[in-house]
Amino acid sequence: MDNRGFTLVEVLIALAITAFVAAASYSGLSAVISGVESTRAVTERTWEINRALMIVSRDLRHFVERPVRDEFGEEEPALVGGRAARFMLSFTRSGWHNSAEHQRSNLQRVNYLWLDDALWRESYPVLDRASVTEPQRVLLLAGVTDLRLSFLESAESLRPGARGTVVETRNWPENWVADTSQPGVALPPPAALELIIELEDLGELRSLHALPPL
Repeated sequence: MDNRGFTLVEVLIALAITAFVAAASYSGLSAVISGVESTRAVTERTWEINRALMIVSRDLRHFVERPVRDEFGEEEPALVGGRAARFMLSFTRSGWHNSAEHQRSNLQRVNYLWLDDALWRESYPVLDRASVTEPQRVLLLAGVTDLRLSFLESAESLRPGARGTVVETRNWPENWVADTSQPGVALPPPAALELIIELEDLGELRSLHALPPL
């Protein structure tokens, strides 16, 4: 009967094989975990972008031609925007849900701002503001390195792009503000606008928004 055990060489070989298998298994598991985390990050970022664009689109679909008074008593047109405006985009919308049944209008004034590399949405509790009226500000999207707008004056001036199905927006004005040389002349709303968002991780995103017919 042979009672010999394992030799030292056999033990070392077994340990080496075990270590190799463990290292390979850890490497594979680490790659799987990294892939899951990367996929989760992409999914969350995509959700954030889609949510922000959905909110902008929802607000613009409910646009109404209702000017307001600002905190200085000056009239603001129903819609103003661009870098020459006080806010990047400001307009009046309907459909403000009133689940608590407060004594207020279903119209709401909203502003979109680009501050600290982020897109923000502001809303006011009243349409015609007083000096003490404070907006509620909500972060919509972080990592925004640039934000631009362009406006279509009317559907008659709409031109197709080179491929026929793409709208040509290069000649659209980048500001929609009242002409200060013509005081008292109301600023009509545009027919549509293009929102261009530059993201630090995904580059440029463009979205077209047609305003409802008035």
